[in-house]
Amino acid sequence: MQEATAQLVEEYVGGGDRLAEAVRNWSEPDLVRLPPTSAEAGKWSMHQLVIHLADAEASFADRMRRVIAMDEPALLEWHENAFSQRLHYEAQSAADAIELIRLTRRQLGRVLRKLSDTDFERIGIHSQRGPQTLSAIIGFADWHLNHHLSFVAKKRDVFSGSSK
Repeated sequence: MQEATAQLVEEYVGGGDRLAEAVRNWSEPDLVRLPPTSAEAGKWSMHQLVIHLADAEASFADRMRRVIAMDEPALLEWHENAFSQRLHYEAQSAADAIELIRLTRRQLGRVLRKLSDTDFERIGIHSQRGPQTLSAIIGFADWHLNHHLSFVAKKRDVFSGSSK
């Protein structure tokens, strides 16, 4: 496996641990607390954001598995707002969601580490974005988690600067 690909895989696998560390020591009240304004730290509570990340992870992992196992499979889009509105995020466990992300990435990482360089160029056909390579899906999954980790940091700053 090329060094850049190996690094991409390890970055992906480590994402669940980065998320767990980012929300470690958050109290339950702070997890469900909405930011003072949506512009300051995103529109969702930390709890909602973590559940969103678990939903996204399931979608990304499905896409990766399809591309690995099938020839040019269909890759379905998903709509974060529909998921957040209809899947009762408030009833789900943030701790379980984090563990699902960690387990999914570790388990899929075992598969990714066994692939050849050419496997990372396999494609699936996304319903909105067209052809996507396995490498691109992995990269987007990791970008997505890191993008939201920036909101975690902003929320921490906003909450630590306001009275609780």
